[in-house]
Amino acid sequence: MTMTGIDAHAPRGAPPPGPRLPWPVQTALYTRRDRWARRLRAKYGDVVALDIWPWRAVVFLYDPAHVQAMTGSPPSRFHGGEGNLPLKPVMGEHSLLSVDGDEHRRARALLSPLFTKPAVRGYRDAVRELAEHEIATWPVGSPFPSYPRVRRLALRVISRVVLGAEDDPRLPLLRELFDVLPAVDIPVLLGLPSPVLRCWGRWRRAALTLDRLDALVHAITADRRTDPRLAERTDLLSRLLVAAGPGALSPPELRDHVVTLVIAGYETTASTLAWALHELARHPAAARTAASGDTDYLEAVVKETLRRHPPISELPWTLTEDVELAGYRLARGATLMPVIGVVHNDPAHHRDPRAFRPERFLEQGAVPAHTWMPFGNGVRRCVGANLAVLEAVEVLRVVLARHSLTADRRRPERPASRLVTSAPARGARIVLTPTGGGAR
Repeated sequence: MTMTGIDAHAPRGAPPPGPRLPWPVQTALYTRRDRWARRLRAKYGDVVALDIWPWRAVVFLYDPAHVQAMTGSPPSRFHGGEGNLPLKPVMGEHSLLSVDGDEHRRARALLSPLFTKPAVRGYRDAVRELAEHEIATWPVGSPFPSYPRVRRLALRVISRVVLGAEDDPRLPLLRELFDVLPAVDIPVLLGLPSPVLRCWGRWRRAALTLDRLDALVHAITADRRTDPRLAERTDLLSRLLVAAGPGALSPPELRDHVVTLVIAGYETTASTLAWALHELARHPAAARTAASGDTDYLEAVVKETLRRHPPISELPWTLTEDVELAGYRLARGATLMPVIGVVHNDPAHHRDPRAFRPERFLEQGAVPAHTWMPFGNGVRRCVGANLAVLEAVEVLRVVLARHSLTADRRRPERPASRLVTSAPARGARIVLTPTGGGAR
């Protein structure tokens, strides 16, 4: 065994080091963990043991070689669904994010073909149409927060992609419910499983919203099953039903797939777009090059944004057996969390990591694959990665074809606290100036 490999045979060594703070304190710090995660690494090294509710035994990983050893291990050794436990009250027990083993393999085999590069290209025109309509409403010449705008756009795009053209009068209400559901608010997610908390404050509001959302999704999916044009439709819900076959997916399974596709498909994309606009507004040379409309460069902008500001901070995988990693003994039931943001901004792996330089993704070998993991790796890699990149590219293409971007102040924005996804704390404030161009 190497120091960076995983050994499941007679694990030796001591547990990893970590803070001795009580678990409620560590849990509170985790909800505002951007700086805390960096401080933990500086003090304890590349493998850090924590006590965070609801997982309790958590291990942060900061070395991409350790992460590669984890994701390259047999899938039976880790359960990603157990690691995603806080998401289950919203995403559902049949969500691709919640299941493990045979159920995960079946769900992934069903969904993955819907998200290949050729498959998602068919949605490019719809993305562009919606982007042109939304961006035409943005203020010009004065600062405004772009994050709420791209979040609204991303929700419209994913609802169109998942559910189809807006010929169902229930879709506006469905989008409204998705918009107000605090699906990425960590304190809400951690408290939703508690029957006591669900009766109070924000948890009660979230539970009531979730009930209304579930009822509406069940009604829409039940109607879609009997749609005489089902086989002709190109939306993901219809394609999923056709691929699975009549009666293959139960109503709860279908509900969980739809909710997961929508939430995962718009929250992370909105984060990426907001950070991309934030960076381009502060890097005029990159913005000018991107405005040429070159797809390779626009993809590089998106990838560099994902490197600098990964939407998801950690990838939780729960051990199903005792293992040894980097000389430490990790017990069965521990949840390993690669800290993506720290890996992505580590000078040991990326030259001048704090610089926003899309060109690095156009240079052969400049970004080793195992050091860039915004969509995860291995058998739990996000199935929607191709759609996310395509959508971000097309939205940026429309924005930059018509406007130049500047920031209302030079100082960068910090990530917002409390969220599963990373969003600029001030809303990615930008100023648009017309260039006289048209959409390419």
